[in-house]
Amino acid sequence: MGSRFMVFCRENHTYSAPYFAIMTHSDLHLEDVLTDRSDDADLLEIPVADKVFRVFILITGVLFLALASEILYLNMGKGDFFEKRAAANMSDEKVQPAARGIIFDRFGKPLLRNEPANKIFILPRDFPESPEERVELLRKIGDTLDIPWDDLRRRIEEKDWGQSDKFLISADATHNQMVALTAFGIKGVYIEPSFKRIHEVPLAFSHVLGYTGLVNVTDMKNNESLAIDDEIGRAGIEAYYDTYLRGVNGKEVFYRNARGKIEEQRSVREPAPGNTLITNIDRDLQHVMYTRLSDALSSLGRNVGAAIAMNPKNGEILGFVNIPSFDARNIQAAISAPFEPLFNRAVSGLYNPGSTIKPLVGVAALTEGVIDTTTKIFSKGYIEVPNPYNPSQPGRFLDWQPNGWVDIYDALAKSSNIYFYEVTGGFENQRGIGIEALKRWWQKFMLDKKTGIDIAGERQGFLPDPEWKEEEKNDQWRVGDTYNVSIGQGDLLVTPIALLNYISAIANGGVFYKPRIVKEIRADEFVVFENKMESIADIRNDIRDHVEDVREGMRRVVTEPYGSAHSLSQIPMEIAAKTGTAQVQNNAKVNAFFVGFAPFNDPEIALLILVENAREGSLNTIPVAKDIFLWYYENRLDTRQ
Repeated sequence: MGSRFMVFCRENHTYSAPYFAIMTHSDLHLEDVLTDRSDDADLLEIPVADKVFRVFILITGVLFLALASEILYLNMGKGDFFEKRAAANMSDEKVQPAARGIIFDRFGKPLLRNEPANKIFILPRDFPESPEERVELLRKIGDTLDIPWDDLRRRIEEKDWGQSDKFLISADATHNQMVALTAFGIKGVYIEPSFKRIHEVPLAFSHVLGYTGLVNVTDMKNNESLAIDDEIGRAGIEAYYDTYLRGVNGKEVFYRNARGKIEEQRSVREPAPGNTLITNIDRDLQHVMYTRLSDALSSLGRNVGAAIAMNPKNGEILGFVNIPSFDARNIQAAISAPFEPLFNRAVSGLYNPGSTIKPLVGVAALTEGVIDTTTKIFSKGYIEVPNPYNPSQPGRFLDWQPNGWVDIYDALAKSSNIYFYEVTGGFENQRGIGIEALKRWWQKFMLDKKTGIDIAGERQGFLPDPEWKEEEKNDQWRVGDTYNVSIGQGDLLVTPIALLNYISAIANGGVFYKPRIVKEIRADEFVVFENKMESIADIRNDIRDHVEDVREGMRRVVTEPYGSAHSLSQIPMEIAAKTGTAQVQNNAKVNAFFVGFAPFNDPEIALLILVENAREGSLNTIPVAKDIFLWYYENRLDTRQ
């Protein structure tokens, strides 16, 4: 047989050669012999080829590699998971939550506080084994906590159970709910003390403070220091300064034996509260800004607006309002509410600035030398530009009214469109600076850049030009496009915070400061972070010869009877201003802006008011600005004199 074994096969029996080799002749009986002989004819000898063994070895090797890979995966790839599961089976961790840091205004008045709360957790491993009983128990818990079953089931299904086998079912249970759950005596339901954030002035500070929420898997991947069920900032300065505000949770561990009985309790870490934030916000001013703008919108039957107050000397944000606001305790309602309450228009909204862009255009035209302070341009209420495609229908560009002969001062005070059409795009004998130079000046005033304000979500403006129009719209840039952007219409878009920052630079002579909501951060009595004044651009040398002319024009907006904000002259404080109305959505609605600063010779407050879909254009913003300036004079400026 050589190297091969012989396999003997008979019906229902198989024997190998060695089995028979150990039998002696004397061991066999007649019956055996006869039986063997009678069966010999049925025996079939089949040689086993070498390739069978090679296949056998190959299969064995593959199985071994698969087993080794699985062991390696379970130990390394899923090691953390099973380690946590094993730890969970022998111990329970009780978190001792750390209080988030308190946020104060510039005068030490708290903007929010922490109040005790109770979190309700469930631990499904302690529930009954029967799936039906578990579902019934979950429904009972949900009903007690006023949680719809569909919502509860969805949350349970979406939870990453590999991170933790505890499930936070309620972050702020009421006293009655806790009493009811305790009375049920349900095993697997646990109550842990916690904190909840309460805004001292509800709604008014929602966008500047933001809100907090539980971490998710993505948060934990991006920040290894986070643990499941931690609470972090989700918007506003709660999010921007989260690492400072979030303290370090304490932890207690309860060790159990195999029968589940707790044998040892150990405090692993004591909780450490978060740091204290001191902001530049004036709480009382903020409340006035919110209340006055909210009342104005309500009386107009409108729903959307914003207001920002900033110190043009250093970039300190004194007030920061967005309407509609939201209740930080009920974010779910804000998500589905109309007019996008969670949208921070002050830093994320992009708007046509309307005539509030004219002070910038005035500086550009004077500095480029296409006009001087004595240049007068006549406004009969419109100009007509030849139409090369249809000479019988020239393009007509309107002023808001006939303004007669105007110089740079009157052009700003009266807000003459014709004047700014001609000094940018040119007309007849008047040379314009052109779109290329105009864009350079937009860029000098940082309209296409983020200001760097310390709050999440800031966007940058958009500055159109001929190349963009050719590429985007497959059309050439025309003089009418220059006319439109010269008065803040067309495709020019800016954020409110960038608009106010440019006005602040006009107010202070040409310095751009990074807007700052937070002043400093303290741990106990020690300053751990100081948000120092920072100049992000300085164009004083570029505008020094003509910035005072533009400032004077903005002053006349208030002092002259024909000025668009003349009613502000009743305030015993010198104010400079500019109003603006931008037609949007194919002229279906208008957005109204007001920008201004005071006191004129030593400005310490620059103010922006926005009303979306205004009824009477900029006229709807002036009463709001007037009340805010008057309050500031009576309560902040006059008290120091």
